[in-house]
Amino acid sequence: MTTKPKIPAIELKDLQFWYRAGAWQLSLPAVTLEHGQHLFIQGASGSGKTTLLNLLAGITAPSAGELWVQGHAMHQLSAAKRDKLRASQIGVVFQQLNLIPYLSVLDNVLLRATFAGQAAITLQPRAIDLLRALGLTDDLQRQRASALSVGQQQRVAIARALLTQPALLIADEPTSALDANNRDAFMQVLLTEADKCATTVIFVSHDQQLKRYFHFELSMADLAKGVVAC
Repeated sequence: MTTKPKIPAIELKDLQFWYRAGAWQLSLPAVTLEHGQHLFIQGASGSGKTTLLNLLAGITAPSAGELWVQGHAMHQLSAAKRDKLRASQIGVVFQQLNLIPYLSVLDNVLLRATFAGQAAITLQPRAIDLLRALGLTDDLQRQRASALSVGQQQRVAIARALLTQPALLIADEPTSALDANNRDAFMQVLLTEADKCATTVIFVSHDQQLKRYFHFELSMADLAKGVVAC
């Protein structure tokens, strides 16, 4: 198992984001998440869940306050430097899965190695093992991504995000197309692989049954509470 660094995985102070003056805004007084912890984020549509994930992933810059990810001051980094950090240390699975439809399942997963500046060939055995663990057979791995169901594509996206053993994994509704049995098997594989690498997991879902898999939760309806134990 990977040794956990001493600095927090996520730390934010008086974080704010707004689209324009007087418009909707997101405000979090304080949140700290240690390495290897798993956080479940819940909230209604339009409550700012995806905006928060975009901030944590470095896709969007905060309007005010401090946001530290892996010891990096995201609120001070340029967009290019945030992109570099995301490629090297953060695995992201959003509802738009961003698979390349004409590439094979395996090649889609190995793209993560290229973006992270690693040799794809050296990570191919891990990619195959991850896909098998997620229920994607060798035959499916050779198919184009466009030939898979939405549920299968979600599993491909998770395998891609986990390939380089990222320090942080951010997932937005990754089980929405899975039935109960596949959903639970998926969660077990996801969190087992994360634990092997001391990967911090931030997971958004409307499915309250999934909360039992997590150490902590954050309610978008009561952000002043911050992170609380499940």
